[in-house]
Amino acid sequence: MQENHHITVAAVIEKDNRFLMVEESIQNQHVINQPAGHLEENETLVEAVIRETLEETAWQFEPEYVTGVYQWVQPENQQIFLRFCFTGTPYNVDKDRKLDQGIIQASWLSHEELLGQQHKLRSPLVLACIDDYLQGQRYPLDIIQNIR
Repeated sequence: MQENHHITVAAVIEKDNRFLMVEESIQNQHVINQPAGHLEENETLVEAVIRETLEETAWQFEPEYVTGVYQWVQPENQQIFLRFCFTGTPYNVDKDRKLDQGIIQASWLSHEELLGQQHKLRSPLVLACIDDYLQGQRYPLDIIQNIR
C-alpha cells in the first residue's frame, strides 16, 4: 500500500439521541471525531473498531452493523482515507482508564450540537457516517470477509 493510503475504522454509537464522540488534539487543533483509527497489522476491521473505541473512549463496544464504506482525499496533502464505519452497542465504561495520547475527552453529543460545531469536525467523514446511520443505513457484519 502506498504511504498516502490509510485504512481506518470508525464507530457511530448512539445512546439517548446522543453520539459518543472524542475531542482530540491534532496538529495543535482541537477537533471532534467518532472513535476512529487505523487498522493495525494482523487485525480484522471489527477487532480494530472495538480496540479504537476502547482506547479512545474507555467504552467497550459490540459492533452489530456496517453503516458504510467511505473514500476521502484530504485536500491539503492528498492523503487517501478508506473508512469502514460500524454501529453497535456500547457497554461497560471504565472511568479510570487512561485514554489514548492526543484524546482530550470522550463525550456524548446530539446531532444538533455536532451541526453547530461543523468547523471543529476532523473531516467531512464524521457527519457523513452519522447521517447515513440516521437514514437507517445498515449492512450485516458478514459483508466483510476475512480471508487468511
